[in-house]
Amino acid sequence: MDLTETQQAMLAMITERIDSDGMPPSQAEIAAAFGFRGVRAAQYHLEALEQAGAIKRIPGQARGIRVVRDEARETRPATPDDALRLPVLGRVAAGTPIGADVGGDDYVLLDRNFFSPAPNYLLKVKGDSMRDEGIFDGDLIGVHRTADARTGQIVVARIDDEITVKLLKIGKDRIRLLPRNPDYAPIDVLPDQDFAIEGLYCGLVRPNR
Repeated sequence: MDLTETQQAMLAMITERIDSDGMPPSQAEIAAAFGFRGVRAAQYHLEALEQAGAIKRIPGQARGIRVVRDEARETRPATPDDALRLPVLGRVAAGTPIGADVGGDDYVLLDRNFFSPAPNYLLKVKGDSMRDEGIFDGDLIGVHRTADARTGQIVVARIDDEITVKLLKIGKDRIRLLPRNPDYAPIDVLPDQDFAIEGLYCGLVRPNR
C-alpha cells in the first residue's frame, strides 16, 4: 500500500520521537502536530500505516506504536557486536518512591538495538502508576544515564534518597512528576528537597511470568 505524504510525514515523526525520546508520540500529540481537530484523524492514518506494514500498534497501551523496521532488528538474536551486558540495579517504585537499592550482581544480556537510546542499566518496576504508558509491576526498564530531560519525557528521578519513575513536567514555578494512572496523585518537588534526574526511560523488558 502506498503511503500519502501525510502518512509518510507521520511515520517520520514517530521514528524521530522513538530515536530521540525512546518512546513514540501519543495520538493526541500526533493530532496536534498535524493540525487535526481530534484524535480520530490521527487514528485513521495510524490504521493506514499499520495496514501498510510500516508500524505495529499494541492494544491497551497509550503509546503502543512500534516501527516495524525497528522490531525486525530488535527480535534478531544478539551478536557479540550488538550485545549489551546491563546490570539490574534494584527496584524502582512506580506507585510511591522507595529507597534506591543499587546492590546485587544481576546482569541481563540484550541486543543493543532493543532500546533507543542505549541504556546504561536496568531497574525493576514496583507498582502500577505508569500502567497507561505500558509499564507494569515487575518490568525491567532500560535507563539511559543523564541529568538532562525535557517536559513530557519519562524519567527516573531521585527525591532526597528515594527513586521513582514518572512523567516529567517542568513548570514556571515548580517541577512535577506525573503518574500515568489516575489512581495516583502527582508528586510536587519541593524547593528544599534534594532532587535530580538520574536518567531517561528508553524501553523495557518484560520477564516471563
